[in-house]
Amino acid sequence: MNAMRYKAEFEAQLKEFVRGLQVHISTDDGQWTVKGFIDVFQNVYTISSDTKIVSKILEIHLFPQIVEFAKLHGYRIVLADHQNYYPDISLVHIQNEEIKFALDFKTTYRIPNKPYLCNGFTLGSHGKYFEDRKSSKNIQFPYGSYLGHFCLGIIYDRVDGTTIDETRIHRLHELQAITSVIRNFQFFVAEKWRIASDKSGSGNTANIGSINNIEDIIHGNGMFSKLGEEWFDDYWMNFRKITIPDGKGGTTKISTLKEFVTYRNGDISLIVPKRNRAPKKVKK
Repeated sequence: MNAMRYKAEFEAQLKEFVRGLQVHISTDDGQWTVKGFIDVFQNVYTISSDTKIVSKILEIHLFPQIVEFAKLHGYRIVLADHQNYYPDISLVHIQNEEIKFALDFKTTYRIPNKPYLCNGFTLGSHGKYFEDRKSSKNIQFPYGSYLGHFCLGIIYDRVDGTTIDETRIHRLHELQAITSVIRNFQFFVAEKWRIASDKSGSGNTANIGSINNIEDIIHGNGMFSKLGEEWFDDYWMNFRKITIPDGKGGTTKISTLKEFVTYRNGDISLIVPKRNRAPKKVKK
């Protein structure tokens, strides 16, 4: 089986698919078509802009299109058995179950006053199932059984909170007048190693963090993108596990990609630096 060919084909299909998603969730003026939730009395309640709530509703909103995508290309969908399992969706080829891909939904918002940056997101754990590619702990299928690990991402603007009144109850006939809590969607597809940073993504949990420059996310220009997936795997399997001299008579744990590539005698010029500054203006 030519894994690289199947992966390239799947990625191309997925990228073509996301080009048509805008019309399913966005109005002509860029607002989210979801305005709130409704009860049996036809009262409409505004959705909170909380990122976890927005992320879950976006996932539900897009799920029918994901189902159609799977049918079109000959895959069956396997959902995660448990809430904390990786990935969100496994796509398994109907004719050959050895062909399977991990697909995680990733949503994040643009940083106010810095529209070239987003808040970033996590790319899954670098714990047990990542280290042991045959493990079934907290993962739907063993990590090594997937031909590729992909993110389907959505970047959006959060609407100014002063324009949203979460305490107000609307009537159904007012639906069009309700301001959406998010707008201006931008979709992307990327293998997760291509948009990874060298830092954890959240607090004390063992999660891989993403880069947050939007242009680099869209084009898959993460810190490992020139080094390759093997470097990504090796780094995160050993994150903060290798001890080196700190140059002051003590020791320290490797926790940056530059330290790690140097330790492995690799080429540090292949590390793609994170871009967190505004792009330079082109002189006319």
